[in-house]
Amino acid sequence: MTGSQESPSFRLAHVPGATPAKWVRIWNERLPGVPLTLLQVTAAQAPEALRAGEADAGLVRLPVDRAFLSAIPLYTETTVVVVPKDHLVTAADEVTLDDLADEVLLHPLDDVLDWDRPPGEPAFERPATTPDAVELVAANVGLLVVPQSLARLYHRRDLTYRPVTDAPRSSIALSWPEEATTDLVEEFIGIVRGRTVNSTRGRTAAKPQAERTGTRQKPSAARSAGAKPTGAKSAGRTARGRTGAAKPAPRRGKPRRRS
Repeated sequence: MTGSQESPSFRLAHVPGATPAKWVRIWNERLPGVPLTLLQVTAAQAPEALRAGEADAGLVRLPVDRAFLSAIPLYTETTVVVVPKDHLVTAADEVTLDDLADEVLLHPLDDVLDWDRPPGEPAFERPATTPDAVELVAANVGLLVVPQSLARLYHRRDLTYRPVTDAPRSSIALSWPEEATTDLVEEFIGIVRGRTVNSTRGRTAAKPQAERTGTRQKPSAARSAGAKPTGAKSAGRTARGRTGAAKPAPRRGKPRRRS
């Protein structure tokens, strides 16, 4: 592992839709003296931010360049179609791509799904961003297929969404430069993987109970360790008195005269 010296802070990049709040809370509880700074980047910007050293690690969307970046896949998202609340799609609990074949499907330039273009009828032009595409859905220009986290992030009251069972899916991973696996990166990996503070991968081993509490050993513990108990002689005398007590001495004196 490289990077033996810990930096005074830890910088975590995260893409839209990723939710680092739980892990940040655990970090602040375990390492209160090391501030964690969040850096929001687009899915396209995330790998370059890690390459340039702008962040120590990042919650990114796969795939990443494994020749330079290490990555731990965390979860794969459900893909949904965003539609107006009065659209026919809302009559079903879930849909397929065939169900959307006659719909105009928007394809924003920052699309994170692994396809050249979505099925269905293409829009007149591609929106610049996913939020722009959501606005067009609200204007009844077309529909939008995205990971569920983005549908929630850009939610509007007049829109809803349904799962698309056979659409490509997007996965979130924890990634960092392989040559910059610092102690703080290892700490964050442990938090993400659910290691406890007393894990064998922790920084310090648990101290013995007596050392943690500062209590002394009880006499019983000392005797069990081979220490000679106090009052051993008197105990021995008492024991001998019970098992072999001496007979009383005969009475001495002149015999009485008989009358």
